Amino acid sequence: MISKNQLKRVKRLDNKKYRSEAGLFVAEGPKVVGDLCEVMSPQTIIATPDFPLSRLRLATGYEHILVSEEELRQVSFLQHPQQVMGIFRQPMLTDEERAAALSSPRTRHVLALDGIQDPGNLGTIIRIADWFGIRTIVCSPDTTDVWNPKVVQATMGSIAHVQVLYESLPSWLATLRDDTPIYGTLLDGDNIYTTPLSDHGVIVMGNEGNGISASVRSLVSSRLLIPCFSDESHHAESLNVAIATAIVCSEMRRISL
Repeated sequence: MISKNQLKRVKRLDNKKYRSEAGLFVAEGPKVVGDLCEVMSPQTIIATPDFPLSRLRLATGYEHILVSEEELRQVSFLQHPQQVMGIFRQPMLTDEERAAALSSPRTRHVLALDGIQDPGNLGTIIRIADWFGIRTIVCSPDTTDVWNPKVVQATMGSIAHVQVLYESLPSWLATLRDDTPIYGTLLDGDNIYTTPLSDHGVIVMGNEGNGISASVRSLVSSRLLIPCFSDESHHAESLNVAIATAIVCSEMRRISL
């Protein structure tokens, strides 16, 4: 049974300020919770009696709260709760780990997200990065919080495999070596399907409505365009940013085949 105080603490994790102060985040469902338990220990597991804890890789020292299905509905952030919730500590990188992650465009692809606002888009992009083997995402400070429950859920467990950092993109990009490719999708870009691409560098994806900001755009060294192939005069105005990210990542990986 979950107490009123416990219920209140969990529901407050929907608030970014409280998440940051507490250093916690919430994940839901066997898939997401299970993947996270592979790489970090939960502080709390909230589960219904019929959920087999043996499905999770759990060490000792966590709090286990047994709840009814009705109580899980009260505490869950999902419309349809999935038997189990986990509360985890937000991972903290050391200075050395952070520096290594930020320098990785010299040897591999890194995603840079400039002002992504929709939690579903951010979560899906993290999942896409995981699929294409991209292990680092650098977000502008105005990108939505990666520990938002909606973001965590949309990653479908990929949040356990991808590092997400927040940095001033213009300041960070300016520190990279001159020979580090910085790709950006822009309306005046070159056709991505005919443009030579590199096996390393930064892939910048912009805000859902405004695209890449002017300060970041000025640092893009290779402008790319995903062309529209529709013959209709009234075709789609643009691609969803997560879909565009998948296309760009796929083309980046194709060159190494």
